Amino acid sequence: MTATTHVFRVDGMHCGSCALLIDDTLEDLPGVHDTRTTVKTGRATVELDLTRSSPEDVIAAISDIGYQASLES
Repeated sequence: MTATTHVFRVDGMHCGSCALLIDDTLEDLPGVHDTRTTVKTGRATVELDLTRSSPEDVIAAISDIGYQASLES
């Protein structure tokens, strides 16, 4: 298993509860080892095992709960 770190821009967050909801959602994805979502920066940093989930899976999960996300790095 090789985990890589990806940063996603997340639009639509307004408070800490938004960030917590995103982190909780992403932690349920297979292969996600760590998430850090920050409202102030509008970013979610995700440590991801690419053999189990892809950045596109992360974007889809964020979109499914009502936010817009795009991959930064």
